[in-house]
Amino acid sequence: MSNAKRIALKGTEHASLPGARAIGPTDPHQLVEISVVLKHRQPLPRPGSEGKQINHSDFARTYGADPAQIDKIRNFARENNLHMLERGDEALRRTITLAGTAAAMEKAFSVELVEYEHPDGSYRSYTGPIQMTEDCASMVSGVFGLDNRPVAQPHFRYRGAPHSFGTRSTSISYTPTQVAKLYNFPQDANASGQTIGIIALGGGYRTADIRDYFQSLGLQAPAVRSVVINHANNRPTTPQSADGEVMLDIELAGAVAQGAAIAVYFAPNTARGFQDAVSTAIHDQLNKPSVLSISWGSAEANWTPQSMENFDQVAQEAGLLGITITAACGDNGCCDGMTDGKNHVDFPASCPHVLAAGGTRLGAANGTVQGETVWNDGTHGGATGGGYSTVFPRPEWQAAVVTQSGRGVPDVAANADPETGYTILVDGHQEVVGGTSAAAPLWAGLIVLLNQKLNRRLGFVNPLFYAIDQASGFRDINLGNNGAYTASYGWDPCTGNGTPLGTQLLQALQHGVPATATSQSQQQKRTEHAAVSAR
Repeated sequence: MSNAKRIALKGTEHASLPGARAIGPTDPHQLVEISVVLKHRQPLPRPGSEGKQINHSDFARTYGADPAQIDKIRNFARENNLHMLERGDEALRRTITLAGTAAAMEKAFSVELVEYEHPDGSYRSYTGPIQMTEDCASMVSGVFGLDNRPVAQPHFRYRGAPHSFGTRSTSISYTPTQVAKLYNFPQDANASGQTIGIIALGGGYRTADIRDYFQSLGLQAPAVRSVVINHANNRPTTPQSADGEVMLDIELAGAVAQGAAIAVYFAPNTARGFQDAVSTAIHDQLNKPSVLSISWGSAEANWTPQSMENFDQVAQEAGLLGITITAACGDNGCCDGMTDGKNHVDFPASCPHVLAAGGTRLGAANGTVQGETVWNDGTHGGATGGGYSTVFPRPEWQAAVVTQSGRGVPDVAANADPETGYTILVDGHQEVVGGTSAAAPLWAGLIVLLNQKLNRRLGFVNPLFYAIDQASGFRDINLGNNGAYTASYGWDPCTGNGTPLGTQLLQALQHGVPATATSQSQQQKRTEHAAVSAR
């Protein structure tokens, strides 16, 4: 086997983080855990608006990993002095966990593991692509864990000092239920029997905070369960940590979708942790989430092709299983925090199989919306992400409204400006917080309410949402910008189709969208968008 031909796994090369310094090889005796993801047994069907959904048993049997290929990886591990840590869901999740020394990993995957120092913390990585023997490489979709750098940031922001942006100097805050009423969420819906999944790549929650927060709102506190991924756990510390993200997600989703249970999937902030967390959540047959909310991300340029391709595959699986994924599109405007002078979109929001959520500034009085604009508080205050993917092509359901060749981000939006933010309780402290992190769980809460009223899981909602006449389900946001992009009538790369008109959206989904109406609606959007772009 040692003389067997080896080939490189596509898209596994890593660049060093800016400012990182190599300090030497990894200790050969250090124990390393990795995840090997196998290819689907047969290609997944193309997600569409026909609503085809299957159960986990049928999925494992039809699309899961081939047991014979699992056996081959088991033999590969044995021949390379690695241990296969069996969980029992290898075929379903197509994921095999291997453990061994750094020296054994280097030999098995033809890499050199190196330790790096970085201002934000040290990490382990490797040079060149990952390689495997040809017979194994042909069945492998990805290998995660040899590199353990942090990959994402939480997209939440606490309200800071008052800004001097004219009318923006006036700060207000809302409870989640106030925003849900302003967005006309169905008030007679109850999310009992459904679970909202939340991805957490750090931070934690305190049960006492959850109890006290919901008690202060006069609401029932949700049942919250933590799920351990790759040895991570619920570890709350201080409000300055990612606890703010975790509590925002729980409190917002739980308040707007009363009755829903919440499962928080805690994972390390690494490519492996992220991939395994999403895969575990999608295939969690104990908690059975019908919606998964992701408030973490980073510019596409910061991810390997391997990470983005494998996440997209799992997101397609989610749609097939009737699970909707919502993702925040970032808090750093059109550049998404990059300093190269180019426009970037945030991943995983740019994945075409998730519902990408942008941010607005919401003004209201006497229980009604008085005005809503793109969230942009400037360089220091933050702004909604949005733009066009350079990785994923424009999906067909965006063809009528997106004029560029890349997938347009976001799809929808919701209140996210910290200056019109949400009051939450975190580590015993009351805070006002915003960021597109708020938009993702808000939309997740709305989706489970729609599921309940429709008596079915919406699953992959994007084709449905783009087929609906915009005015029938969304408030069009046509004022403001996120830097390079300006809001316009119809879809735009700041707020997508707009913010929710909950009850109207429900009615549109209940009535369905005739093909002729869809065609006319899309043609109208195309005409309006072209007219605005030509000005």
